Amino acid sequence: MVRFGRILLKDGAVGINKKLLEYLVCPLSKQPLRFCEKTNSLISDSIGVSYPIVDGVPRLVPTDGKIIETDDALISGGDLPKT
Repeated sequence: MVRFGRILLKDGAVGINKKLLEYLVCPLSKQPLRFCEKTNSLISDSIGVSYPIVDGVPRLVPTDGKIIETDDALISGGDLPKT
């Protein structure tokens, strides 16, 4: 499991590999996700839900998602662009 987690991490830092992000979609809306560096989570802009990344592994279980309360999380300048 540790080895798999390192693959998901980008350069051994907190975050997620950009190539992996190309294949991940929101489990509810089926729309692309974007990485938010500020919260270390994956954001579904289409429905306003944030999914946590725990130990380098995205938790894309609908019950783990949190509804985003503010627009700050939806519009963050340091995020990876949507593809």
